[in-house]
Amino acid sequence: MAIRHRRLILLVYKIMRGKSAWFDKRKVQYEIIHAMKAIQVNKRGGDFELVNKAIPNPNENEILIKVQVCGVCHGDAVTKEGYFPDMVYPKVPGHEVIGIVSKLGGNTQRWQVGQRVGVGWHGGHCNKCAACLKGNFLGCENSLTTGISTHGGYAEYMVARSEAVVSIPDELNSAEAAPLLCAGRTTFGALLNSGARGGDLVAIHGLGGLGHLAVQYAVKLGFKTIVISHSTEKEALAYQLGAHAFINSTTADPAKELKRFGGAKAIISLAPDAKMISHLVSGLCLDGQIIVVTAVNEPIQLNSNLLFSGASIKGFAGGNIEDTMQFSMLTKVVPTVEVFPLEQAATAYEKMMSSKVHFRAVLKISD
Repeated sequence: MAIRHRRLILLVYKIMRGKSAWFDKRKVQYEIIHAMKAIQVNKRGGDFELVNKAIPNPNENEILIKVQVCGVCHGDAVTKEGYFPDMVYPKVPGHEVIGIVSKLGGNTQRWQVGQRVGVGWHGGHCNKCAACLKGNFLGCENSLTTGISTHGGYAEYMVARSEAVVSIPDELNSAEAAPLLCAGRTTFGALLNSGARGGDLVAIHGLGGLGHLAVQYAVKLGFKTIVISHSTEKEALAYQLGAHAFINSTTADPAKELKRFGGAKAIISLAPDAKMISHLVSGLCLDGQIIVVTAVNEPIQLNSNLLFSGASIKGFAGGNIEDTMQFSMLTKVVPTVEVFPLEQAATAYEKMMSSKVHFRAVLKISD
């Protein structure tokens, strides 16, 4: 019934029109107007399904957003495949959302109807736990995740927690700004937290949806930027984005090459290759570090290089959306996006997962 909701309502109306005076045409129109299209996953590992759903109403501390665009991110696999044990279905994915405030719930004075806003991976926090009381909202013990614990942006409308919403600068195009809410935030945040300073050598491992943003940020932050990739085809792109050097990991030893340049103060690893990450430790300078900003499904093996060099390895999934957008706007860092209609969400997702999209997939849902 879900995908044929509107047709079914009209059919019932035609059947009942001559049989019941109370079956009023205006009621049928009301139902049609107050339905929205959405892509949802009905079970763990299920397919994306186009459905019609009732437009939700915002509760206290919530706002209703008319979605303009939603980025398609590797994190959406958590919803589709059910990687989190407490996943509840059906669920609408999507956590790189930009849209217009359509309706306000209570206690949302910060926002106005008609304002353009965005929502990223972080979907809300409790303001009560130890982490929140220290201002570490991303570490909230009761945090919500957009598109995972709440319905996300693969829909014409979505409800978002007021504290998780950010304002989108007028200078940013919605389709180009959407990936900044997750891909941009994490790569920019990783670089800011890398310990590197202007003039230091920073390597970007992997040149895809995340990597093509990381290279631009690294160059704009004043780092000597080297790209590591197994794809010869990516070399021209690396230099086009401003990289100072390119290392092809299929024809050269990237750790030795980094040492030849003096060793990397930071390596931002965006490719889920556990063996390569382990090997790259040897390419760090004294007190350098590898920051892993990707889901690695295999163990990362470490050796005594860490002990004698003071090197380290850590994961990173934080970053500040507002800072990312402001820096991107001021330095003209923009993602390359491929735009799909909502109905082609499955195609966009498959191209993203197979690294065939150029370079971030974005669903266009409304103007």
